[in-house]
Amino acid sequence: MPLSKLDPTERMRLMRFVCSFAWADMEITGEERTLIKKMVKALHLDAKEKAQVEGWLEVPPTPDEVDPTTVPRKHRELFLDAVKAIVVADGTVTAEERADLALFSELLK
Repeated sequence: MPLSKLDPTERMRLMRFVCSFAWADMEITGEERTLIKKMVKALHLDAKEKAQVEGWLEVPPTPDEVDPTTVPRKHRELFLDAVKAIVVADGTVTAEERADLALFSELLK
């Protein structure tokens, strides 16, 4: 399913997860920002949604905002692919990022 087919709620849920994983190593790199901006564009987010994503790049979403059980089954592969992309965006995958990704993948099964 292409990103553009997600409804507004799902688009923002996806971006919460992506931003949360970008923060896994406690910093947002230039490469991660670039990828997130590409995703924002691909999702056709409006000004309010873009501002929210920018906010998550300054302060990560809270853990209760990124509950994997809220991801609809039909979108799980898309979410996992997007999260994997942000984890590898800066060319370095830390042990914590690897563990977070493994846990996310397991929770989506």
